[in-house]
Amino acid sequence: MFVSASTECFPELSPPEILQILVDLQFTAVELAVHEEGGFVRPSEVLADIDKAAHFCRDTHRLDIAGLNVQLAAEGEAYYKQFEAISKMAKVIKVVTIIIPSAELGTPFNEEIERLRRLVNIASLDGAVVCVKTEIGRMTEDPSTAVVLCDNVKGLRLSLDPSHYIAGPHQDANYDKVFPYVQHVHLRDSTKETLQVRVGQGEVDYGRLLQQLAKAKYDRALSVNMEPIEGLDHRAEMRKIRLLLDSLL
Repeated sequence: MFVSASTECFPELSPPEILQILVDLQFTAVELAVHEEGGFVRPSEVLADIDKAAHFCRDTHRLDIAGLNVQLAAEGEAYYKQFEAISKMAKVIKVVTIIIPSAELGTPFNEEIERLRRLVNIASLDGAVVCVKTEIGRMTEDPSTAVVLCDNVKGLRLSLDPSHYIAGPHQDANYDKVFPYVQHVHLRDSTKETLQVRVGQGEVDYGRLLQQLAKAKYDRALSVNMEPIEGLDHRAEMRKIRLLLDSLL
């Protein structure tokens, strides 16, 4: 396992500024946000010129790329064309993990299965692995449903964000069942009342989490995904969680 940080941690900064800060904070890997709004690179830009987008994403100040965190605003066939372009870019920049949100609550189960199967099939052609984020307000907010999705879509994996199980509506549920399906991990500190709190003031048991991941033979990124909290020194918080995770590895 190794410690990474998402470019989503610094939503107000430009890509070069984010990368320089992560280097200064002594991170060795970065997760790139591929969003139409506020991303490191836009899905529409990737579709327009895969090689240009790949060249831009490769310029990471020697940080390894832990994964692509993808949010698509397109609909219909345009949605899949953008995803296919991102998958091809992932192959060019030698990234395996593509993280996507699951469908919102209320989406018909079979409809979501069909969408995920199509995305997994597209990614598999480029040697990439699709993983859905465990997230409040989406089908994966329930650990049992997250596992059922993976069982019904061959090759689908999970991006585990324990904060959404600690603060979400299933906060009392045991989520150990998801660990064998984990392809990626997002981390911050949280309480049952608040999704993100100051590092060290929450209920995330990082030691147990890493033990469970190790038991499942997980050997990939622990990706910090923390938004700035008003009144706190965000860079100091980022440094604190990096040091904490490094000390446990």
